[in-house]
Amino acid sequence: MDIARPVPEPTALAVANDRERVRYAVLGALALLAGVWIAWLLAWMLGWPLDDLGVRPRDVDGLVGILTAPFAHASFEHLMSNTLPLALLATLTLYCYPRATRIALPLIWLASGLGVWLFARSSTHVGASGIAHGLMVFLFMMGLLRRDRLAVVVSLVVFFLYGGMLMSVLPGERNVSFEYHLAGAVAGFVAALLLTTRDPLPPRKRYSWEDEDESAVDDELELPRAQDVPVLWQRGSADEPRGQVIVFRPRPRDDQPPTLH
Repeated sequence: MDIARPVPEPTALAVANDRERVRYAVLGALALLAGVWIAWLLAWMLGWPLDDLGVRPRDVDGLVGILTAPFAHASFEHLMSNTLPLALLATLTLYCYPRATRIALPLIWLASGLGVWLFARSSTHVGASGIAHGLMVFLFMMGLLRRDRLAVVVSLVVFFLYGGMLMSVLPGERNVSFEYHLAGAVAGFVAALLLTTRDPLPPRKRYSWEDEDESAVDDELELPRAQDVPVLWQRGSADEPRGQVIVFRPRPRDDQPPTLH
């Protein structure tokens, strides 16, 4: 399914296309969250150990965690802390860049898990925070690279709401996987560089003054030629009297020095 790109004028067709994009984005984000919640509920009800679902670095059996770790969470609080950011960031990504998201989301998912498996400390890493960090960096970088109005606005909103997530890519709390955050942010950065032009830029609104005839404007601003300038005065002939010279006699000088004031 291909989503129509936004158009500059709010016509009936543009409004219908925009509603379709919103519906597509909301349903896609809800499907992702539903998978995360269902997997957590099944793991909680059936007693699945986190060691079987998380990423265990440099352990062959832990490779499966690259696919399953975003569905597993250590606690209900951990799940709730990832739900709202993941919902908002996934919705914005699907709405703004529907074509790029089809590649960016799997890329961030797999690359973040693989980065944890290769370089993280020896532990079990679970949670969807790596994907959330990847989507945040992806949206922010797309605004810097594309520079169209929608991309810039979304980039500023995302940085205002979740810019503090960048601090969590550094080592902090012992039980927080900063490696997952860092790997997700790097994956989002790479995805933005690779998929900048995947979605077409929205057409720029054209104003009436841009459609004026350039030649007419140039004619108005062009200086007239010398022969076209009207003559304001005429010089008389050499035989005509040209005036009379009046001689002024010098005033008599006063011998007294001037007074200074």
